[in-house]
Amino acid sequence: MAKRREFLTRVLRLGGAGLYSGYVAGCVTRPPERAATPAVAPVAPASTAPGAQKPAPTLAEGMPNPPPDIFDASLIDGDFWQKPRTLNLYRLATREQISLLYWKDGAMVDGAYDKVCTILRDVQAGKTIRMDPKLIETLWACQAFCARYGIHHPLTVLSGYRTPATNRKLIEQGLPAARKSLHLDGQAADVRIVDLDPEVLGGLVKSFERGGVGFYFRPGGATGGWIHTDTGVNRVWRG
Repeated sequence: MAKRREFLTRVLRLGGAGLYSGYVAGCVTRPPERAATPAVAPVAPASTAPGAQKPAPTLAEGMPNPPPDIFDASLIDGDFWQKPRTLNLYRLATREQISLLYWKDGAMVDGAYDKVCTILRDVQAGKTIRMDPKLIETLWACQAFCARYGIHHPLTVLSGYRTPATNRKLIEQGLPAARKSLHLDGQAADVRIVDLDPEVLGGLVKSFERGGVGFYFRPGGATGGWIHTDTGVNRVWRG
């Protein structure tokens, strides 16, 4: 807690000097993936050579790394859960993206729930089920909370609902998948946010205390890490 207070205090001191945005960029782990968010990826300057990789933003000089618990749901005010909810999701496997108001005045918006379930479908099997509304609520909360810190990228979905056949195939391939996975019941999703360290995103999901959280961090890997979030019992693990 003391480390978080120190972080926030130094942010406030830098705010007037225009360094806050550079500081928040300290959550960056690598440059944005072009496939992950085509609609929001920054355009390279004309002088940049074709195919050249844009360098990742860096911390303001002299600033410490942001503590993983900087995004802590205990900081949420009472109005957070009452305001209208707009969800921005990007499905990496199909390059589909939706941004829609799905909840207002205490209820789901007509038709919006079905669209969210569709983008969270099993893309391998082409099958959709009714996803747990509590899971959708967690996805929105992560995005809305991060937006408070100037991070407005879509939530990238790597996996949502899985049919038994798809889940079994993942297990056979040696990929992280439990035999009784909550993905099978529409109660889980594997997600990440471009530019945000999965460790930080996972800490935020954990702080909501609304289910299980799995940290799958692949430093230096081709696809990076991701966070598993579900609506089962509160538990934390690393895969």
